[in-house]
Amino acid sequence: MDSTTPVAFLPIFIMFLIALAFAVFILYITHRTGPHRKTKVKLETFECGIETKGNARVPFSIKYFLVAILFVLFDIEVIFMYPWAANFKELKMTGIIEMFSFIILLLVGFYYMIAKKALKWED
Repeated sequence: MDSTTPVAFLPIFIMFLIALAFAVFILYITHRTGPHRKTKVKLETFECGIETKGNARVPFSIKYFLVAILFVLFDIEVIFMYPWAANFKELKMTGIIEMFSFIILLLVGFYYMIAKKALKWED
């Protein structure tokens, strides 16, 4: 039997169906057998024992999100450097050229971020 035929993937498909059926079954059973009493105390918000004050939908600066997104963006790009460092000897000069071009592209993006004052907190 060839490993690329659809029949070769039948055990994986069956296992996927069993796992899906089990998850649906467990969710159904817990929903049906769990308690359904909703009281005022249970429906209150709870934040580490601190009493809630006011509305949670208070707008705040978009700069928090911007810094978080930029951090994730540059953090993910740095992660791409690990495989290069692990295979440094096998990649030889081609790998060095590719990594320097990647770092230059990363620095261009960083310069653009600084030029647009994306991290400037003062207005």
